[in-house]
Amino acid sequence: MSEEHRSERDLNRIEAFSDGVFAIAITLLVLEVKVPRHDEVEQIGLGQALLNRYPSYFSYVLSFIMIGIYWANHHAFFHLFRRTNHVFNLLNVFFLMCISFMPFPTAVLGDFVMDAHERDHAITLYAFGLLLPAVGWFFIWMYASQKNRLIDLRLEPSYVRYLTRQYILSVSFYLLSFLISFWQPLASLAVAIGLTMLYLFPTKRPQYSD
Repeated sequence: MSEEHRSERDLNRIEAFSDGVFAIAITLLVLEVKVPRHDEVEQIGLGQALLNRYPSYFSYVLSFIMIGIYWANHHAFFHLFRRTNHVFNLLNVFFLMCISFMPFPTAVLGDFVMDAHERDHAITLYAFGLLLPAVGWFFIWMYASQKNRLIDLRLEPSYVRYLTRQYILSVSFYLLSFLISFWQPLASLAVAIGLTMLYLFPTKRPQYSD
């Protein structure tokens, strides 16, 4: 088996495993949208009980979009690499661990975002949950791109620098959102929502040398 074919197979295996983790994490989100209890329904009716779940719907949609964006970009991201190694694999596992953690802060946000006494802690945890995968993604890129260790050698240096700046900015904004959450939780949540909406736009196409 040629080195090129073996590298392609290894990258495909990582992508397949990653897709499985994404699928599980994104499915677990909906399990945190709880069915109304019978005693609650008896008091206010099923319709009102379902409407009262709107914080859970909000957190579910926000996290679903965020994980979906990571999944779509992860596929394109891996086309930038020519091979993998043990450290790269472990960094991707760390990134996936951060993705699989997301249902937990999502559930906490849905349960407590309308609680005046506990909302601040819920938003801080959620901001931390959003920061983690951004950091994991950044680690993967920095390790792979340093001295062109694992990236496609045909990529334009200007494009490599562009992605590095983009990922630095991304981590910086998520870190800012996390830090703001200790003083202005609602502003922190607004930053998180803004970033999510921003990443819905298509990413810049890779640029290769002739």
